[in-house]
Amino acid sequence: MENLLRCWTRETDTPAPADGVLRIPLPASGTALSVPVRYWSPTGWHRFGQPYLKGAPDPARPADAVTVAALLARETADGTADDAADLVARVADSVRRTATFIRDRREHLTGDPSGIRHGLEHSTGDPRRRHEHPTDLLDRFLTAEQALLLGHPLHPTPKSREGLTEPEAQHYSPELRGSFPLHWLAVSPSVLATDSAWTERGRPVTAPRLTARLGPGPGPALPDGYATLPLHPWQLRQLLLRPEITHLLDTGLLRDLGTHGAPWYPTSSLRTVHRTGAPVMLKLSLGLHITNSRRENLRKELHRGVEVHRLLRKGLSRQWRAAYPGFDIVRDPAWLAVDGPDGSPVRGLDVVIRHNPFSPADDVSCVAALVAPRPDTATGDSADGTEAHASDPPSRLSEIITRLAVVTGSPLPAVSTEWFLRYLEQVVRPVLWLDGEAGIALEAHQQNTLLLLDADGWPAGGRYRDNQGYYFRESRRAELDGRLPGIGERSDTFVSDEVTDERFAYYLAINNVFGLVGAFGSQRLADERLLLAAFRRFLGEAAAGPRRLRGTLPARLLDSPVLRCKANLLTRIHGLDELVGPVDTQSVYVTISNPLHH
Repeated sequence: MENLLRCWTRETDTPAPADGVLRIPLPASGTALSVPVRYWSPTGWHRFGQPYLKGAPDPARPADAVTVAALLARETADGTADDAADLVARVADSVRRTATFIRDRREHLTGDPSGIRHGLEHSTGDPRRRHEHPTDLLDRFLTAEQALLLGHPLHPTPKSREGLTEPEAQHYSPELRGSFPLHWLAVSPSVLATDSAWTERGRPVTAPRLTARLGPGPGPALPDGYATLPLHPWQLRQLLLRPEITHLLDTGLLRDLGTHGAPWYPTSSLRTVHRTGAPVMLKLSLGLHITNSRRENLRKELHRGVEVHRLLRKGLSRQWRAAYPGFDIVRDPAWLAVDGPDGSPVRGLDVVIRHNPFSPADDVSCVAALVAPRPDTATGDSADGTEAHASDPPSRLSEIITRLAVVTGSPLPAVSTEWFLRYLEQVVRPVLWLDGEAGIALEAHQQNTLLLLDADGWPAGGRYRDNQGYYFRESRRAELDGRLPGIGERSDTFVSDEVTDERFAYYLAINNVFGLVGAFGSQRLADERLLLAAFRRFLGEAAAGPRRLRGTLPARLLDSPVLRCKANLLTRIHGLDELVGPVDTQSVYVTISNPLHH
């Protein structure tokens, strides 16, 4: 419920109500909503009480999330009836799944209140064994990846998974500690598409060699030249409905090797899977509708991951790490896919081989998981998140800040401000540097941004992940081509500076930094105005003075009274898929007030 109301207030640029009650007129339905405001956030992370329809009899039940979604969808004239119905269905699905996740954690996660130990089941056949927590196994990265129970706080359907059945969800959901072995295909060299910039001790390693190491294990010998390609088991069942896939199987160009091997674990994106101790993660195609897109890899994204890895190795990484040794990109240096007999890409069979830079003991978390409330640690919350503050679940961020306050003897606001300033230096400044020095803007939203913490919980470094989310500035094309000749020809990564500026401001500033500020404020750790002032000072230093960076974003954020912001509710109401079409029309953007401007 709070997600829907946050989206509406942001996307309509609604000011704070003077009397502490948000009133939303609903003329298309001849009514209105009245919602108590528990906390009004300058950055949009508001907290609300339960909404009531105008004129409802007393006593009346509050409006539920599905009802509110239907009412808000009717107020948007541009959306079709089918798109509105789709939104309502996805809201219902998201609410139901979120309630399942919370109930499951509360019923089964015991003996591990810190959230650090992550048990790896010893059998993939019995989902009841997902919740074992042997004390001799640690994987802090995976624990954090599977801790994001509520999802994006400003998305109307953060946990909707259209097409995933309940039994499938038990195995494929990170929130349920699911795991599964991969399904394997053998691919004829005549239809195999692949590239690799992976090296070991300076020697190149092909993608087929990498997957062979991970492969299904003992079995019939492969025909000469055939490569093993891993698939998500759910994806294979969907692919068998496509004639082009069955033709490849019938002709022997693809051979079904079955489901084999040790279990892999879904991370927060569902389709990227992780196995403790493995040198790689695998970003699999998964044709589920998740948030705003169907999550099948695109060929241009595969090229982009390898291209960025090669670009960084051409000296850019050495230059970047010399300035900011704690930050890097999680590399996607190899991939496998399938082309049809006519040479055209066969969608849905693409797999990215991602470098795994983390040991099980590394305290690393995507920022989204770090700031998210963890309802498995408290009682009394509904999936709508509309109960009183007394029952609000803590986030890991709030636990870290509270512990640091005790250890240092400093008040919460002072610790919060110091932690935030360190975050800006360890994560935000390196991302700004890459844009300024190389003309590469990163889609560094909170789920794509990984934060490394030191032993005390202070920010100590960061990583960016996502082979989709790079913007090469058109104005820097010649410079980037000089670094890596031919860059962008197959990856379709060059974007006009105008669109790059808009997207960079949204992902890094609004989603990432403002989202972090909003978490501090809504969780009563610090006054958001204090943190926004600290961010202004940081941006001032980045825009001018001895620590000036070459990029344009700092000055843009300081000078503009408004910013362009992605509107997740409107994007869903309009039925858009963010992976389809030109980058400037893949989602709806609206104009909002800039909380930094005063």
